[in-house]
Order: sequence, then structure tokens, then C-alpha cells
Amino acid sequence: MRTSTSEKSLYGVLAEFRNPKELIDAAKIVNKNGYRKFDTFSPFPIHGMDKAMSLQKSKLGWIVISHGLLGFAGAVAMIYWMMVVDYPLNISGKTLMNVPAWIPVIFELTILLSAFGAVFGMFFLNGLPKLNHPLFNSENFKKATDDGFFVCIESEDPQFESEKVQKLLESAGATNIEEIYDA
Repeated sequence: MRTSTSEKSLYGVLAEFRNPKELIDAAKIVNKNGYRKFDTFSPFPIHGMDKAMSLQKSKLGWIVISHGLLGFAGAVAMIYWMMVVDYPLNISGKTLMNVPAWIPVIFELTILLSAFGAVFGMFFLNGLPKLNHPLFNSENFKKATDDGFFVCIESEDPQFESEKVQKLLESAGATNIEEIYDA
């Protein structure tokens, strides 16, 4: 049983543009008008879009480096404990702290924890997993993976007023504008 749009909550306003240049120009206009809860969608990355949207640098790099350092420190501590403290074994008269022999394990654990930090950090920062998104309810939005360029301003934005947003996007050159509702 389908519910009517009056029972659904408004997610935002979606607008389609003809090409990447118009999409960047629209993102600049939306950003200049003070909207912060908006996103752009295109079938390929567009150089300069992050600047047009005034996006901050990602925190993912810090997550990866901290996990890498944790992996490095953990590997050194683990090997030191095993080879020097827990079970010291004199092999061919070499010192117990034979660091060159430790390098492969240290390298592998550093890379392993960095990779875990990258994957799980990306999941966390992107709010994944999301099994469905309100934009998927739009037939027009299916072109975003082929030849469509879209801007969506979310209703959670403090300045959001549907009519005002639609007029702004229309003045920015949108070819198709529609309201998107939560399913």
C-alpha cells in the first residue's frame, strides 16, 4: 500500500543541470546563498567541485595515519615482548633486538592497520551502510550514473523553504526540479 506525499516527509529539492560547468556554477550559487546541507551528483568526479561547495578537508587521512602508527607501535611492542622479554632465544650469537629481522612484521602490521583505518573510517565518516536513500525514489535521478548532473538541497538546512529553493535553482539554470520525499 502506497502512502500519499502528504503523509511523507520532505527530504529536499533535487535539480538537474545540463553539464558539469552548469553544475559547478549552481553549487557556487547555492553555497553563496548560505546553504550548507546540499550535495552534488555526477557520473564522474568534477575538478573544482569541492572548492565550489566549500567542503573541508577529509578527516580520513588522520584516521589512517593514527591507525598506521598504532600498528607500528603494536608490532614493535609485540615483537619486543616475544623476542626479548617472554622467550629470549640466542640464535647464532645475534643480539636479542635483531631489528632487521623485525622489519617485515612491523611493515605488514602498519599497512594492515592503516588499511583497516581507511575502510572502517570511510564507513564511519560516510554514515554507511545505508540500504536506501530517498533520492533513489526519483526516476530522474537514475541518470546520475550515466549523463545527469544534479544538486540536492536537503530540508534539514536551516534556511530551507521549498519555494525559495526551487526559485534559486531555477535561476541557476536547472532543467528539471522536483521535490523528494522520504519513502
